[in-house]
Amino acid sequence: MRSMHRTSTTQMEVTSIRLEKTLKDSLKSLSGSQGYQTLIRDILWNYVQQKSGEYRPNFTKTDIRATLEAIARKDESCVLSGKLISQGEPLFLALTIYGDFVPVSVDAWDNS
Repeated sequence: MRSMHRTSTTQMEVTSIRLEKTLKDSLKSLSGSQGYQTLIRDILWNYVQQKSGEYRPNFTKTDIRATLEAIARKDESCVLSGKLISQGEPLFLALTIYGDFVPVSVDAWDNS
């Protein structure tokens, strides 16, 4: 997971949150060298961006593990080119190395 916000810890406010021991242990093992508090901040920032509509994924072809042909059921934005994919148009659903399915326009896959 890529950290999106680099703020000095002196500029942060201390917050207390109660976590189950197994959850905290799992977060520690998943966080690797970045530390579990940084991981939790990244998760929270991702959640805030997705819920606020500010989330704009930035992927490259090397982030894509596999693609599936699909039809857009609503307007989408291609994660490789930013191009609008209109409802009803063909697209690829791309599985990323992070485990997400993201929309990719057919021509962006060939040209990016």
